[in-house]
Amino acid sequence: MKISFLFPGQGAQAAGMGADLFGIYPSAEALFEKAGGIVGYDLKKLCLEGPEDKLNSTVYSQPAIFTVSAALLEIFRDHQPDLVPDVTAGLSMGEYTALYAAGVVSFEDALRLVQRRGQAMQEAADASDGGMVSILGLDEEKVRHLCLEAAEGQVLEPVNFNCPGQIVISGQKEACKRAEEMAEKFGAMKAVPLAVAGAFHTSLMNPAAEKLSQALDRCGIHNPKTTAVIANIDAQYYPSAAAIRQGLVRQLVQPILWQKCMERLIAEGIEQFYEIGPGRVLTGLMKRIQRKIKVINISSADAFSALQK
Repeated sequence: MKISFLFPGQGAQAAGMGADLFGIYPSAEALFEKAGGIVGYDLKKLCLEGPEDKLNSTVYSQPAIFTVSAALLEIFRDHQPDLVPDVTAGLSMGEYTALYAAGVVSFEDALRLVQRRGQAMQEAADASDGGMVSILGLDEEKVRHLCLEAAEGQVLEPVNFNCPGQIVISGQKEACKRAEEMAEKFGAMKAVPLAVAGAFHTSLMNPAAEKLSQALDRCGIHNPKTTAVIANIDAQYYPSAAAIRQGLVRQLVQPILWQKCMERLIAEGIEQFYEIGPGRVLTGLMKRIQRKIKVINISSADAFSALQK
């Protein structure tokens, strides 16, 4: 059976995530201690206690989600040491966890990159006035028409193609507000503003892309070997370390093609998916992409108990 590991991105965070791992799995505690030394603050305390507004900040949420996902991955490997994925995938920031899981970047380097990414995105967001809105119930063509009409010369683009009927648009706040108000006219079921700092995956993130590129140049990244990694930006497998560096930079300013990535993996014979990380976002998206595909969710200590049955 061909398998894939999936890793969530920003938005999966919640105060208390990882709490049930501590006191049971020493490897998780050790990983959090190591992570805290790298990022320079008590990451374990932040994940367990919040406060929620700090945990939701781009600067903190990305390292937190990465570390919780990595801890769950480590425990999962202890339980299933012979289970090696054929391919890994991660939603936006989750792609860093996918690269770590595939063995192309170390935990330390991946965490430093995620931290720098979050900082650079927050800085770019502070310098611009952007937002994001989830459009529910429209196909791609109608969402593009909505963006064209609502933009009025400002930046406004579809950027997250998550699953059928769910496309996230991103751009300057005024344009996002107009799109939110006009969405019903285009036939949308709902338009939901997202609690994010800025217009991610658009040209407004160009300053962040430049800073991330510099960090990637200093980072040790290997060519994929045993496990393939599929790229968010084009639903193609990364062929080399150079392509990974380019893809991670482009990811900040280009759309995320999650639905296409999953459709490709299914078409190429992946039968079993594991979502490893906080929450169940990717499990939910898969139900909309292909209901017949089973996703085993690994987000808590209970999941490891279930594996033993």
